[in-house]
Amino acid sequence: MVVVNTVLLGAVAIVAGAVAGLEAGEVVVLAILAVAAGATGNVILLRRRFVPLEDLIDEMEKVDLSRPGSLLPSSIDGVGETEEVERLELAFLRMMRRLEAERRRAGSAALRAQEEERARVARDLHDEVNQSLTGLLLRLEAARAEAPPALEPELAETKALANQAMRELLSLARQLRPTALDDLGLAAAIAGLVDRLGEGEVEATIAVDGDFSDLSDDVQLVVYRVAQEALSNAARHSGAARVRVALRRGPEGVELTVADDGRGFAFAESERGLGIGGMRERALLVGGELTIESRPEAGTTVRLTVPAESS
Repeated sequence: MVVVNTVLLGAVAIVAGAVAGLEAGEVVVLAILAVAAGATGNVILLRRRFVPLEDLIDEMEKVDLSRPGSLLPSSIDGVGETEEVERLELAFLRMMRRLEAERRRAGSAALRAQEEERARVARDLHDEVNQSLTGLLLRLEAARAEAPPALEPELAETKALANQAMRELLSLARQLRPTALDDLGLAAAIAGLVDRLGEGEVEATIAVDGDFSDLSDDVQLVVYRVAQEALSNAARHSGAARVRVALRRGPEGVELTVADDGRGFAFAESERGLGIGGMRERALLVGGELTIESRPEAGTTVRLTVPAESS
């Protein structure tokens, strides 16, 4: 279209020059000037028309699709400077809404699948392996009654090991499927985790603020799992003497903070067995965000925030 307009301007200039009785050289100069003026005008007009589109593309490229929520710039609001830009903004907004809805649907399905598998494994441990250990203990007790006195210490030690294995097995089954979360609610379930940690050499405390009874099941599960993993890291890896847990719910959403005074870690080491990747993935599944502050010998703070619209 630009080329056609420019050629037409040149043709009009030639005709006008001929009608005015100008010399051939003057007609050529006039045609060249007309073509140049037309091309310049078209470029200016096109640039003014495409600048809003280029601005929109720049804003669209800034959107981080890996983050929860649309996180769209305020400039993308479905109202454009031109009809084309407005149509493109509206189409982009519809696409982002569909993506966010699909993210939430897939996230909820993934959480349910994970927990169903955990529950299945917990049942197998409790019903099958635990029964086998119980049978082993009964056999040991029967053998102990008929064994010579020289074997008494060894049989007693074997029985103690079997009892310890049974206790650890039941503890693992409870961790795989937290019945406390279903029975007592989120705050009490996390308080139970803190109390168990405090039974050892770590001083562990919890502060709770807000009502969590009407949180969605998915959000409660994610907050509980993140607290469980963060407390497990503090107990096994940090060497901390004190751990502070804060669980708060306000108008802006839910916030969980787990802070310890342990040895900390460098972020280059953060993916080595600390479960940080899994915590981040769980947070994203419910539209939350996980942040971690840590430096060697300066402790670690894990903070999970779930906005109100996701909870």
